[in-house]
Amino acid sequence: MRTTWLVVAASALMLTSCSSLVSQQTGKQSVSSSLVTFLYPEQSDKASHSPEIPVLSLPVNVGIAFVPSAGWKGDAIHNKDQYELLKKVKASFVQYDYIDRIEVIPSTYLAGGEGFSTLEQVGRLYDVDVMALVSYDQVTQSVENNAALLYWTIVGMYVIPGNENTVQTFVDTAIFDIKSRKMLFRAPGISKLAQRTTAIGVDETLSEKSIQGFDLAVTDMIQNLDDELARFKIRVKEEKIAKVEHKANYSGGAITPISLLMMLLMVTVMRLRKAKPN
Repeated sequence: MRTTWLVVAASALMLTSCSSLVSQQTGKQSVSSSLVTFLYPEQSDKASHSPEIPVLSLPVNVGIAFVPSAGWKGDAIHNKDQYELLKKVKASFVQYDYIDRIEVIPSTYLAGGEGFSTLEQVGRLYDVDVMALVSYDQVTQSVENNAALLYWTIVGMYVIPGNENTVQTFVDTAIFDIKSRKMLFRAPGISKLAQRTTAIGVDETLSEKSIQGFDLAVTDMIQNLDDELARFKIRVKEEKIAKVEHKANYSGGAITPISLLMMLLMVTVMRLRKAKPN
């Protein structure tokens, strides 16, 4: 009888650690990149930094990149996935006439850099005036539920979905004028996903939900970025937080009500002159 109880106890102990035996992603894990750590690798840099009022020459050239992870695990998003996500951001802003070009820049160009000095080098390399830096924080959690332990002792862990998997993703895009080192505005994006799986399916599910979580968070961020851009234009006019100039041959690309009225008046006058008899 004592031997039987020892076997049962050993079996139970093994079952409670089934997920950890077949997956390296059980429990709670997180991956992130820090904008502050990237821009100010030394605390003294942050203390001595005093940004000036930016002067924006329209139309601007914009670079966009993910902030590289500072951790030993490396970036949470594969380079190919980074490019696809940033292409979504680019596509949503090419419509604006005050943006000339948007360059998608690999995060490897920023890795191991020295904050604003690296931004200036990348700015010269890609000929961009403004930089959009996307930082992120993603938390994944896989927890075995109590019902799963009961069923696993009867039918085996490959049959009953016993792991509750959640993926919470936060992204934040900060827009900087490279020359003045001034942050113009920022916009966040969030997403939360959940799915129950078997222990054997934890890795595949979390990997799939991870990139899906980034995709949803970036989509949310794009909407917020558009809203913040509209607020920024109002603040430039009302609070004078930045100076705006226009490059040669740039008219703004928009017809104002006053200019439209003037054009109509000119057309009317020309028609009257043609219709007037000699």
